[in-house]
Amino acid sequence: MNVLKVTDPAFGRYGRVVENVDFTGLVEELKKTPVPGDVVYEPSVEALEALPVMEELSRVIYGEMPIQIGYCNGHNTRLNALEYHRDSEINVAAKDAVLLLGLLTDVEADHTYDTSKVEAFLVPAGTAVEIYATTLHYAPCHTGEEGFQMAIVLPRGTNYPLKGSHRKVAEVRSGAGVTDEDAMLTAVNKWLIGHAEGGLDEGSFLGLKGKNLDLED
Repeated sequence: MNVLKVTDPAFGRYGRVVENVDFTGLVEELKKTPVPGDVVYEPSVEALEALPVMEELSRVIYGEMPIQIGYCNGHNTRLNALEYHRDSEINVAAKDAVLLLGLLTDVEADHTYDTSKVEAFLVPAGTAVEIYATTLHYAPCHTGEEGFQMAIVLPRGTNYPLKGSHRKVAEVRSGAGVTDEDAMLTAVNKWLIGHAEGGLDEGSFLGLKGKNLDLED
């Protein structure tokens, strides 16, 4: 895949580089977190949320909304799925990482999506980016054997288990897609479109069409 930098004008459709917040302390603390052989996600980490940047992000970026700071670390080169939220997500890289991104506006009426429209962007170590609510994204990809370490900032409660009842994919399936977005909700504030080769849980909506993109191809 062709990998652009987040400083490239093409990234402007998906997000922006955050330059008005000091992430130095967060990056240093993030470097202490584990990097497994696969991918691990922790939505809220006390050591990260104890840093001064927690209040600054809530105030400056999220307009005083309650937020959480966690991380997504590991080794990965494949797309596997795409998700979206009803708000922006802040990603802060402690190691170089690549984000595979798409546009929510390119999702079809049946909630399927063609992976050929995905673009790849390099987030250099020490860089923070805002990923807009209209951007499809998922786990970062590593650029070297040391893996990736990415802080993930979202409104408080995002990505936690659902408490209410929601539609099932099998109940609302129409061809390859689904007719009800509620069936794609897999966690609080998380709508997921998976790939058949992505290894997702049974019952996930597998609406990604085309190749399961791999940076090593």
